[in-house]
Amino acid sequence: MKTTEAREAFLEPARKSDSEKRGRKASKETRQLQLIEATIDSLAKRGFSETTMADVADGAGLSRGIVNFHFESKEKLLVATLQYMYDEYSAHWRSALQKAGDDPARQLQALVAADFDRSICNKRKLAAWCAFWGEAKSRPKYQALSSARDAIYQHIFIDLCAALQRALALSAMLDGLWLRLMMGTEDTTRETALQAANEFLSAAFPKHYPKSAASAAKPA
Repeated sequence: MKTTEAREAFLEPARKSDSEKRGRKASKETRQLQLIEATIDSLAKRGFSETTMADVADGAGLSRGIVNFHFESKEKLLVATLQYMYDEYSAHWRSALQKAGDDPARQLQALVAADFDRSICNKRKLAAWCAFWGEAKSRPKYQALSSARDAIYQHIFIDLCAALQRALALSAMLDGLWLRLMMGTEDTTRETALQAANEFLSAAFPKHYPKSAASAAKPA
């Protein structure tokens, strides 16, 4: 009995140390996510150039020292935010693709529907995307992030569209619909945008997407 108690007493400090490390890691990730979400809010509200570290700190309800501690500079914070948004978007469309099964027609329609899901396609995030797109031309790091992720996504479209070679047109149309949603065009909602995309699928691939089936799809 005494041996067991001694062993437990010996191990207890190590257990506490591991628990504290896990707590600090969780706290760090939580704080960083708070700051990234506040950055997205600020980009949507103020735009790229007007967003400051102070705005982000205030929006997250944290001290300005915390922002500097986690990201050191506005540029590092913005890069982390762009990385987060791409990771979120990538995980979203990959999940939709996996759930669609092996049928290329269903996979392509799943990708189109995923683009207009409420968790991804909302004014707040669309405005943040546009803020980054506006800066990408003059910022190599943004270009590198965008090019690598966009290339993978484009390859998926090309593979699914195969010899019909409609991938570029479909991808460009989806980008255009996102821009119309971001600008608040009166005749464009998530529902009408998805309907337009599905109508394109019906016109481009009538054998795979009968008009009745394509028009029945709804955004989440």
